[in-house]
Amino acid sequence: MLYSQAVLHSVPELKEFVSLARYTTLQIGGPARLFAEVSTEDEVAAVAGFAKKHGMPLFVLGGGSNVLVSDSGFDGLVMRVAVRFSIRERSDGEMVLVEAGAGESWDGFVRYAVDRGFAGVECLAGIPGDVGGTPVQNVGAYGQEVSETIVRVRAYDMVAGEFVELDRAACGFGYRRSVFNSEARGQYVVTSVTYRLRPGGEPALRYADLKNHFSARLEAGEKPSLREVYDAVRSIREAKGMLAGQGGPDGRSAGSFFKNPVVPKAALDRIVATLIIPAERIPHWPEGEDMVKLPAAWLLEQARFFKGFEMGEVGISSRHTLAFINRGHATAAEMVALRNAIQRRVKAMFGIELEQEPVGLGF
Repeated sequence: MLYSQAVLHSVPELKEFVSLARYTTLQIGGPARLFAEVSTEDEVAAVAGFAKKHGMPLFVLGGGSNVLVSDSGFDGLVMRVAVRFSIRERSDGEMVLVEAGAGESWDGFVRYAVDRGFAGVECLAGIPGDVGGTPVQNVGAYGQEVSETIVRVRAYDMVAGEFVELDRAACGFGYRRSVFNSEARGQYVVTSVTYRLRPGGEPALRYADLKNHFSARLEAGEKPSLREVYDAVRSIREAKGMLAGQGGPDGRSAGSFFKNPVVPKAALDRIVATLIIPAERIPHWPEGEDMVKLPAAWLLEQARFFKGFEMGEVGISSRHTLAFINRGHATAAEMVALRNAIQRRVKAMFGIELEQEPVGLGF
């Protein structure tokens, strides 16, 4: 559909045929038919209203760290949310409520919390993307998830045409899941998130990599500070090529491309039979009754997809098996071909279907 300049000028933020590659960490993808970067809630409402009035598909884009855009782009309106304001704090008994705009850098927010001695998100350092994306994916790493601390999400409800506030229960959090990316996908535009953190709290040291990093000090009875854990997580992520803002080919990535599959315990029997190994050598964790979670990276390696694997202009990071990378001039079609090849082989070997983690746009 073509729009007159008068129609487009009715919402000043709107631009036509904007390349989306520059707005994603994969640096892949074609143009958006219409594009708007919004920095206030009024602009959010105006752009969302335009899309609704004209029956135009709307996609909400944050930091672009968890999206794969098709080569043909998106025949709709992309709203890049850049709502920022001074971070707000208020006491809540022994805790503190900290609210940040959706457009704030997530790693910057974690640094803010750590520098003030607020515990609860220190293990989530170095994750690419913005604050607004954290409740959507229920971002988690190194033993923490944002669902543990989120108490309120403010968002524009495009069905009701008004701003609403959702508490933790209404967000419907699960593993890499929320109402925002499941049953209510496309309904809300997140504009701010409030986290409940613990002043003077101790850092979470639940994850093996962190325990190993501080093993000598922990054995000596010393506990690391929040800042030391923050720095350690960033260091570990950098070594794995998963650090926010990391340069080079390993930095042209959307992070983990596959979710860790949750499967019936019986699936372990097929892996044992296929690889001829004892069950105790298969890494897995309990996940509810008669279910286990398997590391997707381990499955890829058993299927002979190793770090540094290359397929044309795409490949697997030299530092992390789950991170697919753009080696320089990759297309979305090449990324999809790599995904499909891995999914087919893992399913053929183990009967397990790997689920893509990045959101696909324009496919």
